[in-house]
Amino acid sequence: MLNDSGSLLIIFSLLFVPPAILLPRRPPRPSAAHSRRAPGGMAAAAAAAGGARDPFEEKLIRVTLWLKKLYGDKPVPRYEVNERTVDILHEVMECNEERDRDVSLLIEDMKDQAAKYEAEAKYWQDILEESLGLSVDSLSQEATTDLNDLVESAMALEVEDTSLTSFYGAINYMTSELFKTKSKNEEMELKLNTLTKKLASTLTMEKQLEEDIKKITESQEAENAKAASRSKNLIFLEKKSEDLKIRVKDAEKQLIATGLDQSLTHEALVKLSEELAAVQEKLKPLKKEVESYHDLPPSIALARVMVEEARNELKALDEELSRQIEAVPFELT
Repeated sequence: MLNDSGSLLIIFSLLFVPPAILLPRRPPRPSAAHSRRAPGGMAAAAAAAGGARDPFEEKLIRVTLWLKKLYGDKPVPRYEVNERTVDILHEVMECNEERDRDVSLLIEDMKDQAAKYEAEAKYWQDILEESLGLSVDSLSQEATTDLNDLVESAMALEVEDTSLTSFYGAINYMTSELFKTKSKNEEMELKLNTLTKKLASTLTMEKQLEEDIKKITESQEAENAKAASRSKNLIFLEKKSEDLKIRVKDAEKQLIATGLDQSLTHEALVKLSEELAAVQEKLKPLKKEVESYHDLPPSIALARVMVEEARNELKALDEELSRQIEAVPFELT
């Protein structure tokens, strides 16, 4: 697949090693040990050895001759001579030779086709000149221009001949391809518009998210500043409270030392306050019970009289209800 020295430089750059380590990797043979140290002089060494050659030596000779032919007067780049490098170069050589053969066959085929077309053109030219007396020199400028346009159109449409059928077929094919291309372009444009809308929506969402993140960051920074300030204030108040406790204890000690009753100290007053609150909680149900007795008269005798009056009043109401019921007429059916 490679057939020029520039392409081979890539392979030699992969196979190149410094001259100090240019040693064969196969065990040396008495007949060809010297021939494996450099590509130059390989053919002469192999010819001097004589006799049958192994496949490696044959490949090496072919590769050496091919490289000399390829580079011409230029020196062949140095490379490490071993089975791997020789196999790679031999494969490249075979690919190049095969490609050269294909190119040669293609050139010959094109020459044959060109000769065939020239002969056919000469045939029709002779017919036109003999039958109609037409030649290229006898055509007008307009006819020459039209003929050139016809030839260029035929070449552009890649038709086999200049018949109307070929032109119509080629034009229909090109029109179909044009419609397909337009359809693909419209489809691609639709996809592009859809992607553009999605991209715009995504960019808008991204911008909104960035603004939200910025607001959250600013809010978080403000909260952190407040928390830091509160933490400082709390530390200050804790220290102040400890200082006040110490000062209160010192003051109490001084007052006790001067003869103050210990029941009037802060701790004693706090304890009494807690005991007072507990007693007040116990008194709440008792107060409710006492309030229920406030409507009763103060003496027992008066209370009995009021109870008797209530009973008499209830009895009178019962009798009145009985009379009302008896006065209601009942109809028997």
